[in-house]
Amino acid sequence: MSRRSGVLEFAVLGLLHDAPMHGYELRKRLNVLLGSFRAFSYGTLYPCLKSLVAQGFLVEDNPDTAYVPATALNGKRSKIVYRLSPEGKERFEELLADSGPDAWEDEHFGVHFAFFGQTDRAVRMRVLEGRRSRLEERLERMRSSIARTRERFDDYTLELQRHGLESVEREVRWLNELIETERANRTGRTAAPPGRAATPQSSDGRGDGSGSLDPLRPPHDRPGRSD
Repeated sequence: MSRRSGVLEFAVLGLLHDAPMHGYELRKRLNVLLGSFRAFSYGTLYPCLKSLVAQGFLVEDNPDTAYVPATALNGKRSKIVYRLSPEGKERFEELLADSGPDAWEDEHFGVHFAFFGQTDRAVRMRVLEGRRSRLEERLERMRSSIARTRERFDDYTLELQRHGLESVEREVRWLNELIETERANRTGRTAAPPGRAATPQSSDGRGDGSGSLDPLRPPHDRPGRSD
């Protein structure tokens, strides 16, 4: 499975974990959730859905209803509603618990963060700290590159490099604030994510959904977050 298809699988399972949806509604929610997938097409989504059904992770309701793609003329939408099977719920829980290097990468991190409200606190910390470490490594490379090439490029190229450097620096500062918030919550001190109200926590360290970070607004769509 490719990295991008893995991101799509995680996002689909996460959204259907909240409630069953038909394909059209699911596609709209995915377009909001995944900034890097704003050009979603039915040709991209439906093979993923069919694959998840074949693996036993999703169940189709009304599967005998033929799907007619929506057009400006017929206005029809899929009648098939997708919902998680028990195996699909287990698969989503496995993906939530993943805090390895893939979770720190650009494509994966935004989706993991979108479902942080359902993620164990220890996993959240590992993902945040891993992401920060990855970006700090990127900063070092970028600073070294600018220092080496300063005399070789014109002012506009250097300005573009500085812009990229500042974007990564902003994300590192944002991650530092989030990590401090997580540590404060773990020690019982009151703290909230930058610009947000404190998220109520249940006894197992998971958010209860009220006052939580908007799961449909990825980090790169929030103020102060770089693309």
